[in-house]
Amino acid sequence: MSKTFFTLPTCKTCQRIEADLKPAESGAVVRDIKAQAITAEEVDAMHAHSGSYEALFSRRAMKFRSMGLAERQLTESDYRQLIMDEYTFLKRPVLLTGSGVFAGSAKASVEAARAALKG
Repeated sequence: MSKTFFTLPTCKTCQRIEADLKPAESGAVVRDIKAQAITAEEVDAMHAHSGSYEALFSRRAMKFRSMGLAERQLTESDYRQLIMDEYTFLKRPVLLTGSGVFAGSAKASVEAARAALKG
């Protein structure tokens, strides 16, 4: 499987991490998740590596509170469907490789993504 870096070009955090990691220079395909939606197969591949749709879900999205999701008990199925329905719910950026998935802007995740891009 090739490496794919899922990003939102208007997101300052995504811009900063992409500039730091330079995924395209490492052979990764860089995808704008707003322009080209993630597929069910891609979300399921991310899940296969992370073990949880919740781990891929962003509670920082503005729609999380506006849709009343903060007050609900969400299931794994709910998280998957929300990510599929609305790109803003994917914790980003995400690097998906054949051996792992690295989601979000936490320092440990970015460092793991850096190692995966080099390896």
